Amino acid sequence: MTIPILPAASAAPARDVMHYLRPGLLQLSSLPPLALYIHIPWCLRKCPYCDFNSHEAREGAAALPEQRYLDALQADLEAALPLVWGRTVHSVFIGGGTPSLFSPEAIDRLLAAVRARLPLDAGCEVTLEANPGTFEKERFRAFRGAGVTRLSIGVQSFNDQHLAALGRVHDRAQALAAVQEASEAFETFNLDLMYALPGQSMAELEDDVRQALAHAPPHLSIYHLSIEPNTFFARHPPAGLPEDDDAYAMLDRITELTAAAQLQRYEVSAYARAGHQCLHNRNYWQFGDYLGIGAGAHSKLSFAHRIVRQVRFREPQRYMAQALAGNAIAQDEDVRRADLPFEFMLNALRLREGFALAEFTERTGLALTAIERGLTQAEARGLLARDMERAWPTERGLDFLNDLQELFLPD
Repeated sequence: MTIPILPAASAAPARDVMHYLRPGLLQLSSLPPLALYIHIPWCLRKCPYCDFNSHEAREGAAALPEQRYLDALQADLEAALPLVWGRTVHSVFIGGGTPSLFSPEAIDRLLAAVRARLPLDAGCEVTLEANPGTFEKERFRAFRGAGVTRLSIGVQSFNDQHLAALGRVHDRAQALAAVQEASEAFETFNLDLMYALPGQSMAELEDDVRQALAHAPPHLSIYHLSIEPNTFFARHPPAGLPEDDDAYAMLDRITELTAAAQLQRYEVSAYARAGHQCLHNRNYWQFGDYLGIGAGAHSKLSFAHRIVRQVRFREPQRYMAQALAGNAIAQDEDVRRADLPFEFMLNALRLREGFALAEFTERTGLALTAIERGLTQAEARGLLARDMERAWPTERGLDFLNDLQELFLPD
């Protein structure tokens, strides 16, 4: 679901916490777990398929405004504290962009600022996204020393031809070296791969997956290359994209290879060994809360009588100026009651295990009757199964997830 962004010249009105605590239509008996997302928006080069809020650091990593951006993040977090006061943070995710362009010293200062202002769970998962570039690889151990517990590496492919087609700045040798370094520095790390690439054969897909599995990653994320609006690929579609049937066959083969390596497919695009599922992403899929700080970051926060979504200013320079002035929020609005069933199901149905029926009411404040019609239709079409306590997507439901999720769109 697309969330509209206010024009860059606008800012959401400054609001104190009582605005969010006023009476409303929802009745939430408890608040869900809280996560923190921190966005660092710079990359060495914008990939042609990327629709994330990322901006090229054209003059190199040394020109990145590390200190000003850290100051802005700190100010942003301090302004948001009244909205999450007293709540424990269970996971932190530093995403981008390419956060590993920031120095380990900057990440250390950032995490120290977070710990000084928010109570972190004793086993808090702290993820940092990284690319396999040479100078980034050399920082992996220092990131671990700064407090990062989980590294997520954007490999995408081990095939030089496909990496070039995807506009990646690393090659196969750098990818292999980065994965080796991550496996030595971190107990838990993730590799990102993509499939259904331009000109990719089944044999090439198998080579990518086997190469990744050879390093025994605790977690593997494998995404279908999709052509998103407002990207270079949307304006200039690449030739040789596999047909849908071929892409489905690739997904089946991925599932076979990962299962043989004892990686469980616990989410539509995620595979993990026991004890290594991504807690931060699970919180998204279970309709938990998250505070997002940084340029273009999104938040979803629950209160007793409402659920609120916020969006920070997107352009980095504008974001820093606004955050340092005390108001980084470009959009702040309640989630409509009519949209809550779809928003919950859009996330929960990505998980192979589905969701506890009671959790729907706990997280949305709505009765189960709000999704009963969709559950019945999905069950009749073989996309979903349920018992007295849970509902979950079938294998067919995971393969045709969009069709399943659309059954819960508001009238």
